[in-house]
Amino acid sequence: MAEKYSLEQVKELSQKYKNWGKWGANDQLGTLNYITPEKVVEAAKLVKQGKTFSLAIPFDDKGPQTGSFGRFNPIHFMLQDGADVAVGAQDHLPTIRYTDDAVTMPLQCATQWDSLAHIMYDNKMYNGYAASEVTSSGAKKNGIENAKSKIITRGVLLDIPRVRGKAWLEPGEAIYPADLDGAAALGKVSVGQGDIVLIRTGQIAQVRADKTWGQYSGGPAPGLSFSCAPWLCEKQIAGYAVDTWGTEVIPNETPEVFQPLHIVLIVHAGMLVGEIFDLEELADDCAKDGVYEFMFVAPPLPITGAVGSPVNPQAIK
Repeated sequence: MAEKYSLEQVKELSQKYKNWGKWGANDQLGTLNYITPEKVVEAAKLVKQGKTFSLAIPFDDKGPQTGSFGRFNPIHFMLQDGADVAVGAQDHLPTIRYTDDAVTMPLQCATQWDSLAHIMYDNKMYNGYAASEVTSSGAKKNGIENAKSKIITRGVLLDIPRVRGKAWLEPGEAIYPADLDGAAALGKVSVGQGDIVLIRTGQIAQVRADKTWGQYSGGPAPGLSFSCAPWLCEKQIAGYAVDTWGTEVIPNETPEVFQPLHIVLIVHAGMLVGEIFDLEELADDCAKDGVYEFMFVAPPLPITGAVGSPVNPQAIK
């Protein structure tokens, strides 16, 4: 049975791993500061086979959203299409004809990064900025645009189901620090400063096998135990991403707190967090060639003042 943690323990770890002021009073990058030019050069040296893997799910109306947190799947529509060409609506243009389209969607509806303005605790966000800095026109502090050129580094895949000898973890099944260590040992990799850690639960494999997203977008999920906070913070990683909607085990182990790791890691440590990453193709390839480290490139869209961003992450071997 999963251990239960209290609000006091959440507060304790929040203070222990608090990075407010570590990179200056005006910092808006948090743990992305661990990605140095030297780290980018190190990552580039990992490209040896020329294999690339997109870690994004399709951005379409068949996505996982069912209304949880007010989110819906992308709505794609045409502004100009072939019919406009056929009926002569563009005949005022000499020779050329064209098509145009648009998308309406919540920025957190599919594969995405959380910005440091996404989560608040006690009316504060990372580095002590007030919640009031996020207005109806967007985030004045900690917007996702600050990360526009920072998410290029060494990536490491930790494949938890393979460590446990199963296809996927079940909803509500927690991942513990020993599992993270076991997955690193399986991949013969170490995790260190400036890395992005990709943690596979296999939940996307499960929904594909079931041929339905089910409760994926806001319901019970496998994920990280609250006990993983020290492991993630003490290794000084730049960030992590998981193949679930919220990265943490759901139901949470903290009856008094919803998503406690978000409070410790995003608000206090200033850590980059990614959700709904598709790690299946990458995991299969890692299992085949035994290479669990790679160059990882995943800059957000520089949407000014956004508290999250869709992304098409690339793992390059």
